[in-house]
Amino acid sequence: MKAFIQRCSESSVKVEDEIVGEIGSGICLLLGIGKDDDESDLEWLVQKIIKLRIFDNEEGLIDLSLQDISGEILVISQFTLQARLKKGTRPSFTDAATPAEAEAMYEKCILRLQETLGKDKVSSGKFGAHMAVSLVNDGPFSLWIDTKNRV
Repeated sequence: MKAFIQRCSESSVKVEDEIVGEIGSGICLLLGIGKDDDESDLEWLVQKIIKLRIFDNEEGLIDLSLQDISGEILVISQFTLQARLKKGTRPSFTDAATPAEAEAMYEKCILRLQETLGKDKVSSGKFGAHMAVSLVNDGPFSLWIDTKNRV
């Protein structure tokens, strides 16, 4: 799995001009699921994200996690994170999971985050839809995580 994480003060996602998900302070997570991803990748990623110390403490030091600040998370499926760009100028998506496999893993990710953070702390886009994502990136602060590169 590949994840692009953005610390935000607010974020929302629209499908056909209707807001389908929105959060306040927390993380906007763009999630790309690969054909070789499994439950261990999912669990590792969820634990990594909720425990990342990327929020400021009282002294202004980056030392608090999403759990510590009772933050929210907006999860957006984005298969294009699985793009391969080594040859030519047109991206190849052969490393992406099939839509059925990706949707199942996406839903499991949302469920695991809800189990850990609480249902009221997790929002999401609509799998497979054309989405318009908005956010105010707090920092800016953005991180890239690849579950196949854990070392």
